[in-house]
Amino acid sequence: MKVLILSCNTGEGHNAAGRAMKERIELEGHEACLVDIMMLAGKRTSRIVGGVYIKIARDFPRFFGFIYRLGGLISSSRHKSPVYYANALMAKHLQKYLEEHETDVILMPHLYPAETVTYMKNKGMLSVRTVAVATDYTCIPFWEETQCDGYILPHEDLIAEYEERGIDRDKLYPYGIPVRMVFSQQTDKRSAKEKLKLPPDSPMYLVMSGSMGFGKIHLFAYELARKCKNGESIVIICGNNDKMKHTLRRTFRGNKNVHVVGFTDHVPEYMAACDVVYTKPGGLTSTEALVRNVPIVHTVPIPGCETRNLEFFTSRGISVASEKIHTQVAQGRMLVENEQIRDGMLSAQRRIAKPDAAGDIVRLLLELCGEVRK
Repeated sequence: MKVLILSCNTGEGHNAAGRAMKERIELEGHEACLVDIMMLAGKRTSRIVGGVYIKIARDFPRFFGFIYRLGGLISSSRHKSPVYYANALMAKHLQKYLEEHETDVILMPHLYPAETVTYMKNKGMLSVRTVAVATDYTCIPFWEETQCDGYILPHEDLIAEYEERGIDRDKLYPYGIPVRMVFSQQTDKRSAKEKLKLPPDSPMYLVMSGSMGFGKIHLFAYELARKCKNGESIVIICGNNDKMKHTLRRTFRGNKNVHVVGFTDHVPEYMAACDVVYTKPGGLTSTEALVRNVPIVHTVPIPGCETRNLEFFTSRGISVASEKIHTQVAQGRMLVENEQIRDGMLSAQRRIAKPDAAGDIVRLLLELCGEVRK
């Protein structure tokens, strides 16, 4: 089986889901290629599309929320949106790629390529099977105007929402959001701390900034550090945000208990080592923490799908959240200090989590293709 995974650089979560699927597909002896669909039109197109999206979400969250709500109002299965026609422009580039690369099935952890393949199907330009992967705990606007052979949902509780938006029940597969296999592997907390050169016997708070920013991370980190007076460790992962990394390192250069980390491949190890993870409610990072089974404190969401992610997690007791920094800090400390509350959250997480989502998706792809190539 040869799988083309089409993503888009509008936030790292989509790519993370794509990498998780590539890992599992190849592990099972098949071929997978992960491609940013916008790169098919050139690096400049990819940079502009991804850059504009992230800048609006990060720097103008209220405007982003307005656009999201507007999308919800105009989104319909009865007519096509401007988003559909914008992504239709990628059809000729994808058609050229498919002519040069043998493909059995297309897997899409992003709406944009799903819009493109829908246009191609409508125009008789595409014959391979297509499967979309939702990376948020809601049906985001415009999924209903796509026509894929399958839709992977984060959880069965979302089936009704997708049906109400006009997507056939027979195409909905609530397998979960795929994450890398390492997140579901059992790892001893003490061993993880020793590997990361962190104090093995003191609590550790993990702060994930996310690819689109954490919000007021400087104020949050200062408040958290101010409350940690018993040798607790704080690890802040900044990803590719070098400006944030340098600023935080200057701020905490005199505090040996605060560790500011840039881009790292060791997020699973840091999650295994931590006692609490602070993160905004992005779909992928939240799912990674859910599968890793660590207490979660969600910070203020970017309005839109993150708001719905937050509602999904908090309503099921698998995270806590607040809009106020001092309350977020207090919630994390409560989860460290109160064993009953912490164990209740972890137990709820184990009931909700779908650690083998990637494996279930591979089996679906094989079923849709009707053959196995090795």
